[in-house]
Amino acid sequence: VALPKVAVLSAVETVNPKITATLEASALCKMADRGQITGGLVDGPLAMDNAISKTAAEVKHIRSEVAGDADVLVVPDLEAGNMLVKQLTFMANADAAGIVLGARVPVVLTSRADNVQARLASCAVGLLVAHARRTGLPGGADIKVPDRKGER
Repeated sequence: VALPKVAVLSAVETVNPKITATLEASALCKMADRGQITGGLVDGPLAMDNAISKTAAEVKHIRSEVAGDADVLVVPDLEAGNMLVKQLTFMANADAAGIVLGARVPVVLTSRADNVQARLASCAVGLLVAHARRTGLPGGADIKVPDRKGER
């Protein structure tokens, strides 16, 4: 996917000052509009239904290139992410791989319930991200973090 469509998830698709995830999603979208976040088309807040279903997005009158066609789902916190991944793997038999970005190197993150395939996939994704960072390949440029000397 040359320009991934990124849905920033929340419980609702409208900004509500009482729901922190909607405010954070809105801030991420503004950062993307300003060019502070690059490498994807970012939209949110979007509820799960209108992030992945064109019909749901149409029913709710959401006009967005991302709504109903998301390539990437960004969750508001660890708990939401954990629930989403476990629902996908256990209910939809999806394959999963987990890494954490933001440290000097990708950190492999697996569940105790993960099978061997998920553990190997997590290692493979971590390796690909590390390689992209070192070589400047697409996908690595936007996720660089400072090295030990504080350089990028």
